[in-house]
Amino acid sequence: MAKLSDLRFHLTRVSSNVKTGPIPVSTSSRATCPASCPFAGNGCYAESGPLALHWQKVTAAERGEPLPRFLAAIAALPVGQIWRHNQAGDLPHTAGRISRRFIRAIIAANRGRNGYTYTHHSLAIGENASLIRSANRNGFTVNVSTESESAADHAIAAGLPAVLAVPSDETRVTWQTAAGNRVLVCPAQRSDTKTCADCKLCHKRGRRVIIAFLAHGIGRRKVNAAIAAAT
Repeated sequence: MAKLSDLRFHLTRVSSNVKTGPIPVSTSSRATCPASCPFAGNGCYAESGPLALHWQKVTAAERGEPLPRFLAAIAALPVGQIWRHNQAGDLPHTAGRISRRFIRAIIAANRGRNGYTYTHHSLAIGENASLIRSANRNGFTVNVSTESESAADHAIAAGLPAVLAVPSDETRVTWQTAAGNRVLVCPAQRSDTKTCADCKLCHKRGRRVIIAFLAHGIGRRKVNAAIAAAT
């Protein structure tokens, strides 16, 4: 398992991604991804195209920088700046246990900024759930990534924000889960003009709102199959 000091983090200060819009986005070494992610090697959008090449260079330490310098770059962002952590990668961990040191450090660096991210780490391992809860309570939004409505409901019941992967052919825009939580398909996926830069729902929204993401990219068939298996 890679040590935290061995990992690399890259900050793109102005993203060229048409869906995120021109906000800062980061990329973390592949070793941050947990074994619990059902899309690793199985349709992950970051494993193809230009992002895959960039991610590989960050993983190989050809791009990016060690954690202290990355944190300094985050702390230097303008006050109030919204930014996305991990267009590729997840939260640093050891055998599936999220790094407490990282969570505390990213909370401190993000103070006064509006960072958000997603994680496929299991809530049942170690203190993962409490660390994610602490991050959210202290202004760094960590969305729990799920593949079924029941898992999303479970995350919300645990006091955590949830996002949901849905099949690429989903036609609904919004609906309710069995627990009465509202599912809303990502506005940026439904619009040619809406971006993360002006939507911001992944950073802050109602406690019982689940953001759904349509399977996309060249691996969407594998993602569809993984979602079907989870449900």
